[in-house]
Amino acid sequence: MGPMQQSRIGSEFAMRPKVIFKFRLYIAGDAPNSAQALANLTALCRAHFADRHEIEIVDVFREPKRALTDGIFMTPTLVKLAPSPVQMIVGTLSQTQIVLHALRLESVAP
Repeated sequence: MGPMQQSRIGSEFAMRPKVIFKFRLYIAGDAPNSAQALANLTALCRAHFADRHEIEIVDVFREPKRALTDGIFMTPTLVKLAPSPVQMIVGTLSQTQIVLHALRLESVAP
């Protein structure tokens, strides 16, 4: 349907932007905790934000200066970039409800 969704209000169609959830996950190569965080984030996004999310992966072993510049000192670290406000959580993201709450997304997740 593209970046705009149609919603019917009365007899008219109103156009409203489709909210895209943008995440950046900082990982440490193929470390078990990093792999688990990626799997958990992918599952969370499929379940709650299907077709409405983007995930960027930053491997701190490959981009150490970027991680330091971004203030990342532990992995795995997830940063929710959009919608605002920017939020950060560290860990494997294994407890979905806690992750949604920490990122202030519980009200937008189905």
